[in-house]
Amino acid sequence: MTGTCPVSGAAQSLPEYPMARAAECPLAPFPAAEQLRAEQPVSRVRIWNGSTPWLITRHADQRALLTDPRMSDDDLNPGFPYVNQHRAAVAPVSPRMITNTDAPEHTRLRRSVNAPFVVKRIEAMREPIQQMVDRLIDEMLVGPKPADLLTAIALPVPSLVIAQLLGVPYEQHEFFQKFAGTVLDSSASPEEIREVSGKMSAYLKNLLDEKIADPADDVMSEMGGKVKAGEMTHTEAVHMSTAMLIAGHETTATMISLGTLALFQHPDQLAILRETDDPKVIGGAVDELLRYLSIVQTGVRRVAKEDVEVGGVLIRAGEGLIFDLHAANWDPETYPEADRLDIGRPARNHQAFGYGPHQCLGQNLARLELQVVYGTLYRRIPTLRLAADISDLEFDHTGTTYGVKSLPVTW
Repeated sequence: MTGTCPVSGAAQSLPEYPMARAAECPLAPFPAAEQLRAEQPVSRVRIWNGSTPWLITRHADQRALLTDPRMSDDDLNPGFPYVNQHRAAVAPVSPRMITNTDAPEHTRLRRSVNAPFVVKRIEAMREPIQQMVDRLIDEMLVGPKPADLLTAIALPVPSLVIAQLLGVPYEQHEFFQKFAGTVLDSSASPEEIREVSGKMSAYLKNLLDEKIADPADDVMSEMGGKVKAGEMTHTEAVHMSTAMLIAGHETTATMISLGTLALFQHPDQLAILRETDDPKVIGGAVDELLRYLSIVQTGVRRVAKEDVEVGGVLIRAGEGLIFDLHAANWDPETYPEADRLDIGRPARNHQAFGYGPHQCLGQNLARLELQVVYGTLYRRIPTLRLAADISDLEFDHTGTTYGVKSLPVTW
C-alpha cells in the first residue's frame, strides 16, 4: 500500500463495469479503469443490461461534463445507465428528488433543504460532535480488546449526528442502518428493497406528521413548516428525509473505517495526525483521504440530452455516461504521484463528493465529522493499530460504496 499498485492486463475493447479490484490493492481504483484513463480516457464499457455507456476517467473531463447543462441526472431519460436491474425497474415509480432531477426542479428541491447544511450551521455542531466522539472513545477504551472500530466509532458517529440533525430518535438506528444497507446492496432483491422502503416511508410519514403538529429545532420540523407553507409536498419531505438518512451515515461510516485503515498502511502520515491539533492539517488530511479512497464504486451516472464532445470524442444525445470518481481522483495530471497518500497535498478539488450542481448536499457535515474523528482518535489512542492482517479483512463490494465489514483494532 505504500507503493504503486500494479495495473494488470490489457484493457478490453468493451470491459464490464463495475470492474474488479486488485486483491493486493483493495483501497486503490479499479486497475482496468486506471489503464483506460491512461490509454483511452473516454471509452465504451458494458454494464449489466448489455448497454454500452461511456466511461469518463480523467479529472478534467469529469469536471467539464458534470457542470455541462447538456448532461442529465434524470433517470427517466432514455439511455440512462442504471446501476442495476432493480434501479431500472423502480425508476418509473420513484419520487422525483434532488438525486434524479434536473434544473429547475432540482434547484427548487435543493433550495428547500439547503439551509441546514450551510457552513455556519454545520460548524456550530463541532462541539457537540466532539463530545460525542470523546464519549465513544471512552467507551471503547474500557471495553474488550480487540474492538471493532466500525461498530464502536465509525457507525455510531454519523448515525447519532444525522438522527439529531433530522430529529429522528437514535433508538431506531439499527432500523435505519438495516434500511440503508439493504437499499444500497446491489445483491438485494426488489422484494427486499420494497419491504424495507415501505416500512421506512411509513415510519417517516408518521414522524413528519408529528413534527408538523409539534415542531422542534430540527430539519424534519423545518421541512414540515415548508409543507404547511406549500413550498414542498408531504411526499417530497418524506423522501428527502429518507435520502438524508441513507447518505447521512453510510458514506461517512465507511470513510472513518477505511481512512483509519489507509493511515495504518501509511504510518508516516498517521504519525502526523497523532502529533497535531492544527485544524488546517486535519482538514487537509480529510480531503486527501477522501481523494485517496473516493469510496463510491458504482460511478456517478448521467445521460446526454444533446451532442457533446469531450477529449476528442463525440457523445451523442441519448447516450449514457459513467464517471469513475476514483480514477479521476488518482489522475496524475491533477495529482502527481496520485497513488501516494500525502495529507499535506492540496486536495480540496477532489471528486469524492461529485461535482457541479449535484455535488453532495451533506459534504460540509461529512467533512466536519471526519475532521473531529481523525483529529481526535489517533491523538487520544496513540498506540491504536490494526489487530489483523489486511489480507484477512473482509471487504464489502455489494453497495454503492465499498468498505470493510469490520475493522478490528487494538492498542
